[in-house]
Amino acid sequence: MADLSFYISPLSEEIREEGRVQGRAESIRLLLGARGIDVPDATREKITACGDPEQLRQWLRAAAHVTSAEEIFREETSASG
Repeated sequence: MADLSFYISPLSEEIREEGRVQGRAESIRLLLGARGIDVPDATREKITACGDPEQLRQWLRAAAHVTSAEEIFREETSASG
């Protein structure tokens, strides 16, 4: 019988989480692109560098409604100010 313990290990979960983070970042870029919204390099880098899945989820929701890529960060700015 095969040893499947890797699939429930912390390392395995870390790998899955990294995949989810990368997938959300890509989804944000794809959604903005599909809506015809230009994504400047600095914005693309900020999205790609984010490792917080909840933050990326918020940005993904915002990407469905904004008129410029930078607006996805608007809630973040208003929440901290």
